[in-house]
Amino acid sequence: MKEEKQSPDYAFGIRPVMEALQAGKTIDKIFLQSGLQGPLYIELKTLLSKYKLRANYVPVEKLNRITRKNHQGVIAFISDVPFYKIEDIVPILFEQGKTPFLLMLDRLTDVRNFGAICRTAECVGIDAVIVPEKGAAPINSDAIKTSAGAIYNIKICKQPNLAHTVDFLQQSGIKVLAATEKAQGYIYESDFTEPCCIVMGNEETGLSKEVLHHADEKIKLPIQGNIQSLNVSVAAGAIMYEALRQRLNKK
Repeated sequence: MKEEKQSPDYAFGIRPVMEALQAGKTIDKIFLQSGLQGPLYIELKTLLSKYKLRANYVPVEKLNRITRKNHQGVIAFISDVPFYKIEDIVPILFEQGKTPFLLMLDRLTDVRNFGAICRTAECVGIDAVIVPEKGAAPINSDAIKTSAGAIYNIKICKQPNLAHTVDFLQQSGIKVLAATEKAQGYIYESDFTEPCCIVMGNEETGLSKEVLHHADEKIKLPIQGNIQSLNVSVAAGAIMYEALRQRLNKK
């Protein structure tokens, strides 16, 4: 029987996914077909629990859209980019005498937008990019290519709950500024020279209500034309460079 070729971005089939886990591969996300049963599947779930990975349970149609090969109800997206927890990063930044400069992407799903934003984030000196464990763009070869490799030079933090992460940042003395068209004030009225985290939302729906509710400030960019919104990567770049401008002027 001809061996089915695995993509460099994902592994499919119960055994190959288990082997990827045991080999220490960084799993971006994992899809399991709803209703799967059997001893091998139970073994896989035990491994996921051991490595503290959360699975996304999906219908078989979603898996079939990713690959028509024999996936056995299991597909794992693999990233060669390591992931961190912001709870581990923030104390180190303060210990090093830095003024934390963070970026949070709330359910941003477009891979190329994600890569472009990470490229700008690395250029302006963002200390870490925070994304949710579920509902975020896959961090794959397309994202890395679009970032021009910048993703390798920036810490990506995957968090189970962004609203709770916002609470943690605030308790750590970091101001959270949420970019939204509903804001009253422009970005030029905000102080980015103190420890801060800029939050950008989903391309279509913007920020989630939970994150928007918890934010310290709501900020926006001025729009003078007829089109009342910017591409999220362009908007993120404009905000990050205003923050950098302020920080450079303060030195």
